[in-house]
Amino acid sequence: MIFDIIISGGNIVDGSNIPAFKSDVGIKGDRITAIGDLTGAESGENIDANGLVVSPGFIDIHTHSDFTLLVNGAAESQVH
Repeated sequence: MIFDIIISGGNIVDGSNIPAFKSDVGIKGDRITAIGDLTGAESGENIDANGLVVSPGFIDIHTHSDFTLLVNGAAESQVH
């Protein structure tokens, strides 16, 4: 499979309450399409995440910026 982006060698923390594990993340378009050993896979861009934490798909929904909805109803501050 050819990916647009591969984030390689990061410590994956996926929110499932299991310990972090070292792996690669493959992205095609705007979707995570693979998590695992992607050694040898082709990609348009490779990001070296060795020594870094990668949280695929993680969105922090706990914020204290609810008041901004009154200013910007599109809630753009919640997704940036």
